[in-house]
Amino acid sequence: MEVLKRLYELWCKIPDKIRFLFIGGVNAAISYVIFAIAVYLIGQEYYQFCVIIQWTLSSVFSYFNQKFFVFCTKGNYLKEYLKCCSTWAVSYFINVIILELLVRFAIKNVYISQFISIFLVSVVTYVLFKYFAFRVKKSD
Repeated sequence: MEVLKRLYELWCKIPDKIRFLFIGGVNAAISYVIFAIAVYLIGQEYYQFCVIIQWTLSSVFSYFNQKFFVFCTKGNYLKEYLKCCSTWAVSYFINVIILELLVRFAIKNVYISQFISIFLVSVVTYVLFKYFAFRVKKSD
């Protein structure tokens, strides 16, 4: 147990941008797989509904990953979760707008369009998580 605690402390000393790239990549992959399965099962014409499924299912997993493995915060579970929900709402709307624009006017393929959209939204999500959802106030 002490070894795991020490490894976690070492992990949390890695800059958060690097941790976000790694953990965010895992979260994005899981999110994309959920989207792809939903599109396959429900149908491409319902891709916007599939985004709702994707964001709903991946959000809880993402919250714990962001809290513990990216921003390494302690406590404030409900407050941080509610802030994450706000962050996801913003990210979701950005995602659906980008996805819709790509599908209608550019790429046409929902799988490729969502892959690109997830990547672009990740940048916004990082900023919102860092400076809003998981912001740690510096003590004087």
